[in-house]
Amino acid sequence: MDIRLVRIDDRLIHGQVATVWTKACNINRILVVSDTVAYDNLRKSLLIQAAPPGVKVNVITVAKMIEVYPDPRFSKFKAMLLFTNPEDVARVHQGGVIFTSVNIGGISFSQGKRMITNAVAIDETDKHFFDYLASEGIELEIRKVVADSKVNLIELLKK
Repeated sequence: MDIRLVRIDDRLIHGQVATVWTKACNINRILVVSDTVAYDNLRKSLLIQAAPPGVKVNVITVAKMIEVYPDPRFSKFKAMLLFTNPEDVARVHQGGVIFTSVNIGGISFSQGKRMITNAVAIDETDKHFFDYLASEGIELEIRKVVADSKVNLIELLKK
C-alpha cells in the first residue's frame, strides 16, 4: 500500500478533501480509519457516497487498518488515510503502519479544548499523542488546503 497522505480532519470527506487533496496526492483510495465511524452505518454510507469520481472509499477500524496494511492484495492502493483524532493515528503507527508525515486539517473545538489555529483545537490527550508521533520522527504539519504554507504543530505549541 502506497500511503500518500495521512490527514486528521474531523469532517473527514468534504470539498477540499474530495476535490483538491485527492488530485494533489493522485490517490485512488480513501481509507477512513475510525472505530467510531466504522460502526456508524449512516455516517459510513454518507462518506462512501461523498467519494470523488475515480476514488473508492472504505471506512474501517484501527485494527482493520493494521491488519490490511501489509497485505499484498492492497499494493495497488494509492491511499489517503483520514482520521478524526491523533490517538487513532498513534495506534495505527504503533501497529506497524509506516508513514512519515501527518497533515492536520481540522479538529473542532469542544469542551476542554483550546484553539491553536482558526481550524485546530486540541486538549491534553491530543497533545500527548502528537508529542508521541513527533518523538517517533513523524512530521506534524497543519495545513487546511494544499496551497497553505505548512505550519509545524510542535513549533506552534512551543509558543
